[in-house]
Amino acid sequence: MSIFIDTADIEQAKAAKESGWVHGITTNPILLSNTGSSVFEILTQLAELNIGLLFYQLVSTGKEEMLKEAQLAKAIAGDQLVLKLPPTKQGFQIIPHLPPEITCCVTAIYSVAQALVARESGVRYIAVYVGRATKLSGDGLSLITEISQVLQGSRTQLLAASLKSPMEASSAILSGADHLTMPFDVLNALSYHEHSEDAVKDFNANGSGLQL
Repeated sequence: MSIFIDTADIEQAKAAKESGWVHGITTNPILLSNTGSSVFEILTQLAELNIGLLFYQLVSTGKEEMLKEAQLAKAIAGDQLVLKLPPTKQGFQIIPHLPPEITCCVTAIYSVAQALVARESGVRYIAVYVGRATKLSGDGLSLITEISQVLQGSRTQLLAASLKSPMEASSAILSGADHLTMPFDVLNALSYHEHSEDAVKDFNANGSGLQL
């Protein structure tokens, strides 16, 4: 299992790297646009942090344009790159034409049928938007469970995204997700529990240790 940060903010990515337990960055076109900087510049800076995997989503729609954009992303991110593709007819059709050294993720999966197609296409990852699926259909976690069953025995791994809380993140793993990605605030909340904080305060107030 790996935990990724879902961001295009450089400072957030730096803080995630300092945590020591975040192993990559997922981005999307909206996150990149919201930075106000050029996508080339932001993607270059994120790659230079060398946290781990770096997910980048294609925005081109034509075959030749998609291939060119994929090659440009590969030139920027190198072996860190995971190329995100839409679960559309064109998105699936482009997969066999991509160089084998480009790892792919089909993103915005909302059905078991789409997951079946993604599995048969041989991609490494699929991304399921848990929070959005719950909002749209009522139960994103059940979708995680169903898709995880479909992926058993294949090389395709399930990335749970659109996670709104530590509880939802934990539930996604328990429901069968292989990996998690979440925004900075949810990421920071993972390690917090009020009872742990109280225990630490008690140890510090009433305990003893090596004197430095």
